[in-house]
This record gives sequence, C-alpha cells and structure tokens, in this order.
Amino acid sequence: MINVLVAGFKGSMGNKTIHMVANNDKFKLAGVYNPVVTEKNVNEVAEFADLDVSVYTDYEQIPVNDIDVWIDFTIPSAVYQNVKFALENKISVVVGTTGLKDEQIVELKEIAAKNGIGGLIAPNFGISAVLLMQFAKQAAKYMPDVEIIEMHHDNKLDAPSGTAINTAKLIAEVREEHQQGNPEETESLDGARGANYEGMHIHSVRLPGYVAHEQVLFGSKGEALTIRQDSFDRESFMTGVALAVEKIGDYNELMVGLENLL
Repeated sequence: MINVLVAGFKGSMGNKTIHMVANNDKFKLAGVYNPVVTEKNVNEVAEFADLDVSVYTDYEQIPVNDIDVWIDFTIPSAVYQNVKFALENKISVVVGTTGLKDEQIVELKEIAAKNGIGGLIAPNFGISAVLLMQFAKQAAKYMPDVEIIEMHHDNKLDAPSGTAINTAKLIAEVREEHQQGNPEETESLDGARGANYEGMHIHSVRLPGYVAHEQVLFGSKGEALTIRQDSFDRESFMTGVALAVEKIGDYNELMVGLENLL
C-alpha cells in the first residue's frame, strides 16, 4: 500500500483526488492538508462521511514517517513551500498545482536529488494534453510560426496555464530563433496580442462552462496546422495522477512532465 496525503482537498482537483485514492486498492489515504479549514476529519464533509482520515492544518501535525506520497493541488502561493516541506522530509511529491517559478523548480530538484527522493511536477495530468505537447514539439521543427490559445474555467487563478507555458518551452527547445508576424505591428488595445514567450504569443481565455482546453496553431505558406485537446471533466486527470503515485517511488529525482513516466 502507498500511503498518500492530499494537499488542497477542498478544491475541485483535490476532491477528485480523494475519491481516486480512496477507491484505489493500491493506495491508502493517510491524511489531507489545508491550513485554512476548520475540519479535523474529512468525514465532516458530507460526501466523505464514510472516511476516517485526519485533516492537518499545520506542517508540524503531519506524521511525515507515515506518508509515502504528497499530492499537491493547492494554490500558486502555497505550492513551493508545500513541495519543499515534503521533499525535505523525504516524501515523494506529485504536483499538479501551477505557479512554480523556474528558479524554485531548480532548488526543489536539488533538494530531491540530495535526499534521493522521486517527484513529479505535471503541468497537466491528462493524456491528451501530454500528447498535444509532444505533437506540438515535433511540428515546430517544420512550422516555426506558432501561437497558443488556452481556455479554462473562470475560477482559475493564474494565466497563462502551466500547460501552455510548458508547451511553449517544449517548442522553444526545437524552434530556432525566429521573428514571426509584422515587426511594425502595434496594439490598439493593450494585451491584444497576448503574452510573448520567445516570440510565440500565448492567449488565455477564462469562461464559465470550460474545464481545460488548448490549441496550438501553426501557420506556413499556403497551409496551417491546428493541434487541440479538450478536457471536459476533471475525472480525466485522475488516470495520470494514479499513474504518477504508483510509479514515483521508483525514482530519485524531481521531474517535470507526465511524459517522463509514460
């Protein structure tokens, strides 16, 4: 049995994760963490009435020796400290929270390597999203003019999404320095062209009814290519989360991207 702690259990993804862990014969829900709740046990939440699992609101309360994997679906302002705490206490991490800065990831990788602990930071746990990023990286070798549109629900805190940023990073690995568009273009409204990542524009849409969606648009002389993925239900992410929890104990480094485990 893999003992799992879920951080951010009251969020949409945290909620799905508790159900996944509780219903997986290979996992045991050993605790949940949220510093701003009043519950002492998850069974105080109606839909988890049949579970007897402690709620921890402070790091000092957590029985670190009894936790194998820390799953983090919290908020950008909390994820760094959470992951650092887990790795320093030799707990493997599976992180779906976005907002980690590049320099923070470098530091966390050093901590994981020092302690010989496996970890995964996944911009997206959906298999379709992982495939989109890989396909986009391949396409960029031949079609360097590209823009990214990501669409999410209107409660998402950060923009652009972690998936969109990671898509741009993967494209940048194979895309030579390239000037696209009209160098003399101007914006009649600030932000009309979106964010700029190494010459690639990223556009963020936030609307009710959406879950998580991304399009990568490539253009060339006389032709265009669009790669799109859609996540219609957060349940679609749980396959990737379960895979990460099951495999991460076999590693001794912190990795970025679910493709590292596929």
